[in-house]
Amino acid sequence: MPELPEVEVARRALQEHCAGRRILRCSAADDPKVIDGVSPSQLESSLAGKTVLAAARKGKNLWLRLDSPPFPSFQFGMTGAVYIKGVELSKYKRSAVSPTEEWPSKYSKLFVELEDGVEFSFTDKRRLAKVRLLEDPESVPPISELGPDALFEPMQVDEFMNALRKKKIAIKALLLDQSFISGIGNWIADEVLYQVSFISFL
Repeated sequence: MPELPEVEVARRALQEHCAGRRILRCSAADDPKVIDGVSPSQLESSLAGKTVLAAARKGKNLWLRLDSPPFPSFQFGMTGAVYIKGVELSKYKRSAVSPTEEWPSKYSKLFVELEDGVEFSFTDKRRLAKVRLLEDPESVPPISELGPDALFEPMQVDEFMNALRKKKIAIKALLLDQSFISGIGNWIADEVLYQVSFISFL
């Protein structure tokens, strides 16, 4: 399941390889379960010809800032992933697309070709991800409902302890509450709690 590290790796890769490049063409899947609130043709026409200015992220949501709105946003769900042709995104699993693999993948939900031969694809095997086209991604759900980002806006210990006392819920449940801290999923929460218990033991 994609969690904050995977989404941040995708953001950094898109920033490095796509920012400053114009979108030549794109192809959106005819899959209304994933392509949310917009038709494939509308999504394609809204992106073609635009220049990618930056890749942004909050929690497990990612979006591209273009030279004019609307902007594409990606909620990764269980199996959402970004692939950039010929680029290895992670050292923890094979993520580079080799010349012998099908490209774009049959699981591609949005394929984008940019200047200078750069191509990327957002894929989702289980169809639990969402691709949206938004005027201002940060001002509408789900991004507007997220708490501080666990990486970019770390919470102070006193602030966390005060919230824990007020909410009176289990620590793991609080860590997984995306409106409290965004980006922490099950395995990161488990690792945090393991590290805390290990330190306490010492």
